[in-house]
Amino acid sequence: MSTTAASPTAASRKGAGAALIGSLIIHGILALGAGAFIVAQYIQPPPPKFVAPPAAKIKIPPQTRQHRMNLAAHAGLASKPTFKKRLVSLRPTAFALPEAPKISFESSLVPDPSTMASTMISGLTGSAGTGNGAGLGLGGSGGLGKGLSNFSFMGVKAQGQRVVLCFDVSSSVVNKATSSGMPLIKIKEETRKLISSLPSGAQFGLIQFVRNYKPFANTLTPMTPANRDLAMQWIETEWSEGGQMNRGQAGVLSPEPNGVVCVLDAAFAMKPDVIFIISDGQFEQTYPKNQRIPNDLLEAKMKELAPEKMGKVAVHFIGFQMNPTDKDAWERMVRRTGGKMREIR
Repeated sequence: MSTTAASPTAASRKGAGAALIGSLIIHGILALGAGAFIVAQYIQPPPPKFVAPPAAKIKIPPQTRQHRMNLAAHAGLASKPTFKKRLVSLRPTAFALPEAPKISFESSLVPDPSTMASTMISGLTGSAGTGNGAGLGLGGSGGLGKGLSNFSFMGVKAQGQRVVLCFDVSSSVVNKATSSGMPLIKIKEETRKLISSLPSGAQFGLIQFVRNYKPFANTLTPMTPANRDLAMQWIETEWSEGGQMNRGQAGVLSPEPNGVVCVLDAAFAMKPDVIFIISDGQFEQTYPKNQRIPNDLLEAKMKELAPEKMGKVAVHFIGFQMNPTDKDAWERMVRRTGGKMREIR
């Protein structure tokens, strides 16, 4: 009886032990699997990620021309070099050393952009001068061409580097000029403007006459600051305002025959490029006899002095309230030389 009762108990114990062992084995397998998974997370590399790269930055280099302009603007702010040292002598000498010449460094400096722009604009719009030459005259601009300068005197444009002005200062001319709105003071002002505007390479001559004549110099005078000042002083102090120019007066020349014929000889003898005659076209002489000089004689004289048509010396005539016959005669004479005729009324 006791053996039969103990069998179920032993069997249940065996079943419980087997179940426990199986449970342990299953848990061990699960633990190993979990551990292997965790270890695999650290060992296995992460999966690749696809990320778009950032957009490339495009850098445009500065243009060379603009870069040079900026450099020029920067360099233009710097002060220009100055040289104050002079040539000196270390011991007494029998002669004096001249001062060192002034040298312009404008061409060696970096150009100013504003100057370049203004030059380009003026080149597009044109200039006031005509022909190949242009200079510093009252009516011209630009540079020098063929050694000539453009200028204007009392409304007449001319071209040349060697200029002679011949003024008839007789009472009749002075009165006609004043009544025409061009008094003597204004004629002197126009003369000063012309002399001040001529370039340094030019030469000038001044002659005032009635029957006799008084020149500033017997030859052309180079245009220098000192000569310009002397001419201004001569215009102010030596200009005849009384309508007379008597023989024997200081600086007055009285050849025979006198009159405008000898004035033309003196003007052409200076070998100018341009001659201006300011008068009313009525000329008289005292020697060898007192008479009015006929236009035929003047035309013959002009042909003798300027024989070629459009000759080398252009004669311009500025007349005040001229007689029609005198005006026609002088128009023919100046046209033959390539000059111009202007009458002021």
